[in-house]
Amino acid sequence: MKRIVFALLIVLCIPVAQGFSPVLAQTQNQPIFRSGTRLIVENVIVKDKSGNPVEGLTAKDFTVTEDGEPQAITFVEYQRLATTEAQLKLRPTEASAEPSTVGRDFSRAADDAQLKLRPADTNPAAAPQISAAPNGAIRYRDRRLIVLYFDLTAMPPNDQMRAYAAAQKFIDTQMDPAALVAIMVFQGGAVKVKSDFTDNHAALQEVIVRLIYNDDLDGDGIPDTLDVGTAFGQDEAEFNIFNTDRQLSALQTAVGMLQPLPEQKSLIYFASGLRLNGVDNQAQLRATTNAALRANTTIHSIDARGLVANAPMGDATRQSPGGISMFNGRAAGDQMAGFQRSQDTLYALAKDTGGTAMFDYNDLSLGIKKAADSMASYYIIGYYSTHTATDGKFHKVKVSLNGDLAADVSYRQGYFADKTFAKFTAADKERQLEEALMLDNPVTDITIAMEVNYFQLNRAEYFVPLAVKIPGSELVLARRGGATRTLIDFIGEVKDDYGITIQNVRDKLDIKISDATAAQLAKRPIQYETGFTLLPGKYVIKFLARDAETGRIGTFQTAFTIPNLNREEKRIPISSVVLSSQRIPLGDALFSVKKDAADTVNPLVHNGQKLFPSVTRVFSKNRGLYVFMQAYERGADSTQPLVAFVAFYQGGLKMYQTAPQAVVDGMDSRSKAVPLRFDVPLSGFASGTYDCQVTVLDATEQKAAFWRAPIVVIP
Repeated sequence: MKRIVFALLIVLCIPVAQGFSPVLAQTQNQPIFRSGTRLIVENVIVKDKSGNPVEGLTAKDFTVTEDGEPQAITFVEYQRLATTEAQLKLRPTEASAEPSTVGRDFSRAADDAQLKLRPADTNPAAAPQISAAPNGAIRYRDRRLIVLYFDLTAMPPNDQMRAYAAAQKFIDTQMDPAALVAIMVFQGGAVKVKSDFTDNHAALQEVIVRLIYNDDLDGDGIPDTLDVGTAFGQDEAEFNIFNTDRQLSALQTAVGMLQPLPEQKSLIYFASGLRLNGVDNQAQLRATTNAALRANTTIHSIDARGLVANAPMGDATRQSPGGISMFNGRAAGDQMAGFQRSQDTLYALAKDTGGTAMFDYNDLSLGIKKAADSMASYYIIGYYSTHTATDGKFHKVKVSLNGDLAADVSYRQGYFADKTFAKFTAADKERQLEEALMLDNPVTDITIAMEVNYFQLNRAEYFVPLAVKIPGSELVLARRGGATRTLIDFIGEVKDDYGITIQNVRDKLDIKISDATAAQLAKRPIQYETGFTLLPGKYVIKFLARDAETGRIGTFQTAFTIPNLNREEKRIPISSVVLSSQRIPLGDALFSVKKDAADTVNPLVHNGQKLFPSVTRVFSKNRGLYVFMQAYERGADSTQPLVAFVAFYQGGLKMYQTAPQAVVDGMDSRSKAVPLRFDVPLSGFASGTYDCQVTVLDATEQKAAFWRAPIVVIP
């Protein structure tokens, strides 16, 4: 009886590895227990010198190393992607292939039937998610997996119709017998699966038709147009209006849905351009790219605008431009440059994930066909890593051919290990934060918005205030976990053009999560402010925030330039312009870090109150808009008269302008800065997007300065 109890305790103590069952094998009637700690799956394409796939390779033909250490290959499966019905029937039988020394199923199950090709779903509407095979088995053998992803937030109706028509043409006439197609859309702040992988042409066409007529249902009887849920940002969608991050984050969510499938996938991304600008997060682009690589997914970008011919002077959709730029060609050049920048991010997504980008083609179905044809036959190689620590580190993988085999081998170069934050010691947590700052693969679990401004202190130095906003709803997870308080750790660094670290910051914010503050956190952002003193030049800032309770990390990375205002001769030298809806007495800012040292030189502090930059530039009509900037009068001993005003444009028409403000005093004797402050009521504004323009005039020197940026006014 004691022997039986002892054996039972052993079984209960065996850890289960990330959803895979422990292996129990019988050898000479002796039970052998083994826990597979981390299964790594690599999709490996092997081509000869002519570019043709190399078939017939087995586990003994490959060598896999991880961080330089040899790994024991568990299984090798060849995926033969046919293009015709005849080729689809010419698959070799399982008996003709050399058996592996270990079962080919991911969970090492003995039943080889799990590896047989499962029939495609015939009712995709009943499966509103990407379903993976049970026990991690290969679900789709010798099939070409294609995802049609429509970013409806980045496509006007005309472009949507063009994309839908291309999808219909591909499904009707270009979809080869080995292809399985899934359909996803990003709409209403959420990524939705409209069809799981299927070869049912009629079912796929039905999904497209429903999208065209906007009567698509998700199986719950609720049309998409009524969806109010969002997976990104706060309820007010403050963090979602200007940021391209939401589109990249949604794309990251989509490829994350595909990750459980070990097969190679191609995601066709339809969008009308995707442009990163000054308020967007470069780290999110890299995180999305790396997520696609981890999921064995290539992204193929298609510009749904097709072949565009822009009239240099504009077309009938807007009024003609004015000014000298209309005659010297600058207006036409800016128009073309803006259009090309809207394609740069699409190009980067495709090239960095191994896909292709198709621009300036009216037949968009050609892009889908090229993406499908680019999927060559490949091997699925799996092994259980000898590196078992859940430390979140990057592990470099190398796959090579043994013997005299000469071929081109393509595969994923490595992966990031999982991390168990709850088991970290204080030293581990500090090390993790420092390593996350240095990672090429940014962690973007937490949404972050950031604004960098600059104000001249003297002829050489500039004060650079940094404002960071985090949605308070990000801390809801800590509250649900029963925590009464949490720490927000901050770490960041500023590097110059040569990659040398010029400034860094390490700080933390202690937040009590009571019932009262939890209600506020769900609707109010957490704001952090600090500042640096820098010289003129080009810089890159990378900033991380971590919830110390849950271990979730957010990264923001962007480039910025501090101009040398001493060299400005044609225009009035001005600082950056700060837009805000909050002016709070020092010390009264809830959920904000005090930076008293920075406040002594911070021009945003005036008369005992601090101006908080809006960062997201979303303003409510119930609160006023504060505008602050500085103009610099270099050779003056006293303030030279200036006139300034703020105007708001919508659709090229001026909707509102403040009264001209005469500035005759207030110059700082050291920095020669003249502060300009405006208080604009928004109660009379209609909700919508406006272009806010600040104009400064110097009648004495016959000079002017202009600044312009978009804002959003909400009820």
